[in-house]
Amino acid sequence: MKRAFLPALFASAIILLSCSTKPANDVEKEEPKVADSTGFTVKTIYSELSNPWGMVWLPDGRLLVTERAGEILVFKNDKFTGEKLKGVPAVFNKGQGGLMDIKLHPDYKKNGWIYITYAKPVEGGATTALARFKLNGNNITDLTDIYTAKPYISADFHFGSRVVFDKDGYLYVSSGERGTQPKVQELDNDHGKIHRLFDDGRIPQDNPFVGQPGAHGSIWTLGHRNPQGMVYDAVNNHIWEVEHGPKGGDELNLIEKGKNYGWPKTSYGINYDGTVLTPNKELPGIENPKHYWVPSIATCGLSIVTGDKYPGWKGNLLVGALALMHINRVTINGTEYKSEQRLLQNKGRFRYVAESPDGYIYAVTEGPGALLKLIPNKK
Repeated sequence: MKRAFLPALFASAIILLSCSTKPANDVEKEEPKVADSTGFTVKTIYSELSNPWGMVWLPDGRLLVTERAGEILVFKNDKFTGEKLKGVPAVFNKGQGGLMDIKLHPDYKKNGWIYITYAKPVEGGATTALARFKLNGNNITDLTDIYTAKPYISADFHFGSRVVFDKDGYLYVSSGERGTQPKVQELDNDHGKIHRLFDDGRIPQDNPFVGQPGAHGSIWTLGHRNPQGMVYDAVNNHIWEVEHGPKGGDELNLIEKGKNYGWPKTSYGINYDGTVLTPNKELPGIENPKHYWVPSIATCGLSIVTGDKYPGWKGNLLVGALALMHINRVTINGTEYKSEQRLLQNKGRFRYVAESPDGYIYAVTEGPGALLKLIPNKK
């Protein structure tokens, strides 16, 4: 969520609140439709998750689900095997910190690399880290951090983070701003940015700020608050991102090289105490969101439907909503937001939604912690 800096003592509690106030001068928006869910049924695969964050399918059919406390659970044939991966790195399991996203390398069948993001304990606090590893059975091997956000921050909130690969094999990882508002607009730090790397952590020399004095060369875009959703649209070669606003102003952004997405100079949200965060919703040189939510739905996790199992859904974005507890199905027209529908209202705090290799939609929730599967009804 985009918000003004608050002491770390209060930040973790506040982020969990549903945001219901909108700026007095904000434009009235059409109420999104609550979707008719009769086209599918919901199957609960597992109901004992604790703060799940990410999930990914291995070629052998196993599903890996990350939990923030630092565990990776193994599922097979829509059942929990009772197994967990061994050798997960130590995580900073405090506040919003912990184990987060998980992603396979595009050439996983050849090289075996799996990527995770996590809050890494460091001197003075924690930082967003990106690591990769291989598997030998359920044992993690060859574990290596290939990126850590710097400088290190003591705050226990706004770590981000998600990982995507594009068609050329470049890796993108998002990093939250950690409450360092002014620094988000500066290039001498990694916070509130999306970074572009080679798959081993090296920095591509055609990144937009490479060679600029004092700038961190990994930066691809800046001006983000807490980006907890990101997906690559392979059909159109686009990267979409969602991030938390403060009290109002969650954003859907189209990510493009070198652009500035505004935080904290621009926002459609306000401070938690109701005061004005910034008078600016738009500014020259700032990339406007393709859509924003007031009140905040607390966006988390983002995927794109590529299959045909759900009529009319192909090409839609699926956004997890924490505070308003639903899956948000967003229809896009090229690079523009078109409409949305809310699915599974009040079913839980949706942390992530993903499409399996065989085209089914799965979701993980917290409060209650569950793994769900959306099964299309037979015609």
